[in-house]
Amino acid sequence: MKLGLQLGYWGAQPPQGVAELVAAAEDAGFDAIFTAEAWGSDAFTPLAWWGRETSRVRLGTSIVQMSGRSPTSIAMHALTLDHLTGGRVVLGMGVSGPQVVEGWYGQPFAKPLARTREVVDIIRKVLAREGPVTNDGPHYPLPYNGPGSVGLGKPLKPIVHPLRADIPIWLGAEGPKNVAQTAEIADGWIPIFYTPKSAGMYQPWLDEGFARQSARRTRADFEIAATCHLQITETEDERRAVVEGIKPVIALYMGGMGAKDQNFHKNVFERMGYATITDQVQELFLSQKREEATALIPDELVEEMHIIGDAAYVKDRVAAWEETGVTTLLLSCRSADEVRQVAELLA
Repeated sequence: MKLGLQLGYWGAQPPQGVAELVAAAEDAGFDAIFTAEAWGSDAFTPLAWWGRETSRVRLGTSIVQMSGRSPTSIAMHALTLDHLTGGRVVLGMGVSGPQVVEGWYGQPFAKPLARTREVVDIIRKVLAREGPVTNDGPHYPLPYNGPGSVGLGKPLKPIVHPLRADIPIWLGAEGPKNVAQTAEIADGWIPIFYTPKSAGMYQPWLDEGFARQSARRTRADFEIAATCHLQITETEDERRAVVEGIKPVIALYMGGMGAKDQNFHKNVFERMGYATITDQVQELFLSQKREEATALIPDELVEEMHIIGDAAYVKDRVAAWEETGVTTLLLSCRSADEVRQVAELLA
């Protein structure tokens, strides 16, 4: 199992010390660096900026929101960055949720599975550069001849010859149908809230996708990149402080993300066995009672999702994640020293 550095997306201000984190990850033998986007910073620019100082690590997005750009625009970003980095891009994408898609990007959210399939298909056509790119699907028709069209759209192929026609495409997916489609059409999967305890739930969904006639990959060459916070602690008090510090983030995703009637992250927690608290956490969070919502998050859930403890405990838990088929563990680290400490422990 490889290690990746998860830089995530920015908060109110650009994060400090990222260059040092990236340099440490490159030097310590991490396999990849990943960035994310929500409704602030984008995922591609930080990779170009900080990735320019690297020569070995893969540079991935986890995830690019499909509705934020047309499929050909996403392909252009990936194509360009792949050239600039000598073929190190991993294109991670996802559908996001209706509040972001319709509220931020002003695009319809309906039929996310069908849209995902079209996006992936168009991007692969761009990268293959076998001819002018067309698409007959209803979501991203190329050329466009719908309302407002002047009727002059022309099928095109990229001016730039892609460095790689097979840039890896990984998809963020949560529900059964989405995970199965990911196993069918993608090169890898970026699950959210994946844990060794919940891993068995996903296996039939993945198997369904691998069994489809059009599947690109098998389980043997399909990548699974799971994110967790890994922190080596020296004392029980230190461990407890880290656990408590993570609970507000879990409460946000369980109770504050998405719409009340359609929170995909909340659905994942329910599938993981925490349905007894999800409604109450959501009600409290949406009522601005965030501390009360956070207080409902059990230690057990934090410890299931993340790896926090002494060196021996961390090594055992990492092995448990690897045994479930995770090929890359994406870690959020706070300092260059922490990056080196983790790399040394798990070397």
